[in-house]
Amino acid sequence: MSVDRLALAALRASGLLVAAGLLFLLGQVLIRGLPAIDRDFLLTGPRAMGRAGGVLPSLVGTAAVGGVALVLAVPVGVGTAIYLAEYAREGPAAAAIRLAAEALAGVPSVVFGLFGFSLFVIRLGLGWSILSGGLTLALMILPTIIRTAEESIRAVPQIHRELSSALGATGWQTVTRVVLPGAWPGILSGMALALGRSAGETAAVMFTAGTSLRPPRSLLDPARTLSVHFYLLAREGHALDRAYGVAALLVLSVLAVSGAARLLPRLAAGHRAVAKRDQ
Repeated sequence: MSVDRLALAALRASGLLVAAGLLFLLGQVLIRGLPAIDRDFLLTGPRAMGRAGGVLPSLVGTAAVGGVALVLAVPVGVGTAIYLAEYAREGPAAAAIRLAAEALAGVPSVVFGLFGFSLFVIRLGLGWSILSGGLTLALMILPTIIRTAEESIRAVPQIHRELSSALGATGWQTVTRVVLPGAWPGILSGMALALGRSAGETAAVMFTAGTSLRPPRSLLDPARTLSVHFYLLAREGHALDRAYGVAALLVLSVLAVSGAARLLPRLAAGHRAVAKRDQ
């Protein structure tokens, strides 16, 4: 057998090993967790400190905290990506911004939780709340949004910018009417990936959004996300069936978001192709 075939076989085995590990993990969680998911589990509140009942408040809390994080992080992240890709020259300023984004991506989530607790919960007086959790998660997902948005903007062909300039468009008009529409599918993908990451965070949210089992009524109310609910149930060890149900629901949510991250660019590209054909 040649060296090329040996290398190909080793690479294929590595890929299969990764896939097998993922399938084993998902199988264990879903097999034990799916039987616990029913209508009552999804549409009712918890009872007996989460050992019985459903997870509706945690679903609402997860969506609210993640939504606040996206609303806060997307404008800043996309704006930074536009600056880096379209306006910044290679120099100390651009290098400092990229270094800051990379360093932010490497900070452990528990450190973000301690920072958010010290700044948002204590110093700014927001308390354990959806807003505190959303602000903390916004800082965590900023590097993902910046990186994906910048790559998507750079992927837009340069000829599109040159044609726009030749037609008399200003630099900002070119960015908003030519570059961003072309990069939008990749930006949507980055947003979906960031949302998936925020849904799985535990330490940062537990220190900032709190662990309340009551349904939140405003952004200043505390909330318990699915990941925090799973952690607390699994730690107590008295409701493992419920804990696996929460884990299965969390896994399905992340898989759905990841699938959307792959599907959205294709749908957007197909929509643009249909619009051009109709024109």
